[in-house]
Amino acid sequence: MPVDTERALAAAPRTTEISWTPEDVQLYHLGIGAGVPATDPRELRYTLESRLHVLPSFATVAGGGPPGVIAALSMPGVDVDLARVLHGGQSLRVHRPLPVRAAATRTDRITAVHDKGKAAVLVLRSDAADADGPLWTAEAQVYVRGEGGWGGDRGPSAGAPEEPGAPDRTVERPVREDQALLYRLTGDLNPLHADPEFARRAGFDRPVLHGLCTYGMTLKAVVDTLLDGDVTRVRSWTARFAGVTYPGETLRIRMWRGAGAVRVAVGAVERGDAPVLTGATVEFTQG
Repeated sequence: MPVDTERALAAAPRTTEISWTPEDVQLYHLGIGAGVPATDPRELRYTLESRLHVLPSFATVAGGGPPGVIAALSMPGVDVDLARVLHGGQSLRVHRPLPVRAAATRTDRITAVHDKGKAAVLVLRSDAADADGPLWTAEAQVYVRGEGGWGGDRGPSAGAPEEPGAPDRTVERPVREDQALLYRLTGDLNPLHADPEFARRAGFDRPVLHGLCTYGMTLKAVVDTLLDGDVTRVRSWTARFAGVTYPGETLRIRMWRGAGAVRVAVGAVERGDAPVLTGATVEFTQG
C-alpha cells in the first residue's frame, strides 16, 4: 500500500521557515476575487497596501510553496499518484490577526490516517508561529482514492448536515474563467487546475477551481456580508469539499447566523446548486 500508516504517523514533524509581504497578501486577495468594484472602499481593504487587512484564509498559502494537499504527499510514508488525490476538507483556527508582513516557522505533521474503504484519508496538521507567538493552526484532509480497505480506523463520519431552515442571507459570487490560473500563482501549481489532459486523467472533463480558492471566496463573502468586513473577528473556518467548482460558474453562498458562529453552504448555480462546500462553519467574536 502506498500509504505506510505507521511510518507516516511516527515521522518527525517537518519545520519550514516562511515569510510573506503585502504583495503576497494582495495577490491572494485578487486570486479569490477581491477588487470588484476596484474603487469600492470595502474592496480596497483587500487590495490597497495603505489600508490592507489580511483575510485569515491567507494562512493556507502564506509563504508560498506547495499547499497542504501536495505537502502531505511529500511526507514520510506517503507515495501516491497526484491524479488520485482530492482535497476533502480544510479547517483553520487563527490565534490572532495575521500581519501583512511576517517571517514565521510552520510545522507540518500527519496526525491521522483513516480507512474509508475506497479511499485513505490523510490529516495534515500545520502550526505557524512568529516571534510574537502562535499565528494559526490548520488541518487539511487529503483523500487518496483507491488506497483504502486495509481495515484501519474509519475516522469521523462526514454525514450530510441538516439545513437549519431558510438562510439569513444568500449571496452569489461569480468565478472568473481565469480564476484558477490567477489563484495558482499563490503557489498551488497542481496541474488539475490548469491542464485539461491532467484533469481528464483525474476524472474531470476540464480543469477545476482549487478547493482552497472556493474556501477563501466563501470566507470573504461571510466577512463582508455578516461581519461588517472586519477580518479580525474570524476565529475559525471549517469546511468540507463536497464537490468541485468549475471556472466560469457562479457560487451561491447561503448563511445562517447564530451566537458566535455562521453556518454556511455553497452550491454551483449553473448545476442546480450542486453542493460545493458543506458542513461549513465560521466562528467569530462579537463586534
